[in-house]
Amino acid sequence: MCGRFVITSAPAALRQLFGYVEQPNFPPRYNVAPTQPIPVVWIENGARHFRLMRWGLLPGWVKDPKGFTLLINARSETVLEKPAFKRAIRRRRGLIPADGYYEWKSEGGRKQPFFIHRADGAPLGFAAVFETWAGPNGEELDTVAIVTAAAGEDLATLHDRVPVTISPRDFERWLDIRGDEVDAILPLMTAPRIGEFAWHPVSTRVNRVANDDDQLLLPISAEEMAAEAEAAKPKKAARKAAAGPGDDGQGSLF
Repeated sequence: MCGRFVITSAPAALRQLFGYVEQPNFPPRYNVAPTQPIPVVWIENGARHFRLMRWGLLPGWVKDPKGFTLLINARSETVLEKPAFKRAIRRRRGLIPADGYYEWKSEGGRKQPFFIHRADGAPLGFAAVFETWAGPNGEELDTVAIVTAAAGEDLATLHDRVPVTISPRDFERWLDIRGDEVDAILPLMTAPRIGEFAWHPVSTRVNRVANDDDQLLLPISAEEMAAEAEAAKPKKAARKAAAGPGDDGQGSLF
C-alpha cells in the first residue's frame, strides 16, 4: 500500500514533466499523509490541469463522510468492480506527482520505515482515481485515491503492495478518458520492473505526521536503528517502595 509519500522536486520541473497549464508554487513536502491536500494532474477539454485534492476518496453516493472508511488506496485487481472506484477508473483518472514514498517493514517486533524512490532519482507519477463529493448543503470536496498493485519480487521484501507508477511516455494514455473503455490502461496497472526502485531505512521520526523535514530522507545505520528500537521500549515501572534502613526488604509487607 502507500500511506505516506514525498514531493521534493521543484514546481517548475514537475510542471515541465507533467505538462499542466497552471503555474503553482509549493514548498517541498517530506511526509505527506492521508486527509491532507495533495496535487493531482488531470485532463479537461484536452489540456492537463493541476488541482489540490484531499487524499482519501469519497464516492458521490456517500451520505455521511464521518461514517465512511478512508479510501487512500484502490487495488488494481478490483478497481473495475468495486462500487467506490468503478466509475472513477473509467471517467476520472489522474496522476499524483511524487519523488518517493515510505513503507514499513516488521523487524524484530517493531516496524522499520524505509524510503523508496526511483533508482535513477527521477520524479514519478502515481496512478490515481478521483471523485468530487457533493454534500447536503451544496459543499463540494475533490478527493483522490492511489492505485496499487501486487509488489514485484524485489519490493515484496518490504510490503506485498506497491503504488502503481505511470511512465511519462504513458501519461497521455492513462489520463485519456475520451472513451469509456479501459482496455488500453489495464497493462499500466502493474508493479515497477525489478531494479527500477531503490530503498533505504530511515528514522522512525517519519511516524509522526508533524515531522516534515529533509532529515526524514536520510539513511540510518544499523546502530541508529538499534538505538531507536531501544528508546521505543516501554520503561520498567519503578519499585513502589524501597527497603527501609537496615532492612534487606525480605519478609516485609511495606
